[in-house]
Amino acid sequence: MKFGKWLKRQIEESPPQWRDKFISYKDLKKLVRLISANQPEAEEEFVSLLDAEIDKFNTFFIEQEEDFIIRQPELHERIKKAAVTFGAEVGRPSEAEYAAEMGCIRKDIVNFHGEMVLLVNYSSINYTGLAKILKKYDKRTGRLLRLPFIEKVLKQPFFMTELISELVKDCESIVEDVFPAIEEQENAERGGRDGLAMAEQSILRNTVAALITMQEMRKGSSTHGEFSLPPLILPDSEILQWLQVQSSFPIQ
Repeated sequence: MKFGKWLKRQIEESPPQWRDKFISYKDLKKLVRLISANQPEAEEEFVSLLDAEIDKFNTFFIEQEEDFIIRQPELHERIKKAAVTFGAEVGRPSEAEYAAEMGCIRKDIVNFHGEMVLLVNYSSINYTGLAKILKKYDKRTGRLLRLPFIEKVLKQPFFMTELISELVKDCESIVEDVFPAIEEQENAERGGRDGLAMAEQSILRNTVAALITMQEMRKGSSTHGEFSLPPLILPDSEILQWLQVQSSFPIQ
């Protein structure tokens, strides 16, 4: 599948509020054609649009990252509070109340993990789009813009996913420690007492799809080179299996 069609599918499968934040690949491709047809004004417009796209990626990425940084300790505090409340001697809630509260926290953690995985995927997709359009530019014009521009891109906030990756790992640790995968599978087989809301279901499906997409984008191949994304370290197979079980959970 050509990158343009693949990108369109990825955008359609993203949360609605994200869809105008992806690379304007079609517009950039049109400008490359105009440049190769010796329309000099198109080259200035092409470079200007590339810079604007990077600003767009950075603004969106930083906003999402800051939101994640705020939400992560809040989730830890909710788990801690639930455990302390359940263990209190006075006014201790019933096991059913505790299970209900932890069920709500679990769903929020799943959503949180899913949104962060989608943001890493967002970074990968836009980097890939930039690398591909710059390759087209160099090939059609005979110039060498790709290398210096990619060197610039590698220093941009939207490409720096290390912090998000650490937050993703933290979520996966919570899943392992507090919500064992095997327990979730058993709940799914029993029909999922609390079920997931439709929006949560969508995020889960998109999370699994994003993980698979990133794996495909980053795995080694005959075309692997200096502009390729580094290999992706997927979550533990048990975590990914848990996500897949949850994403196929029937809505109650």
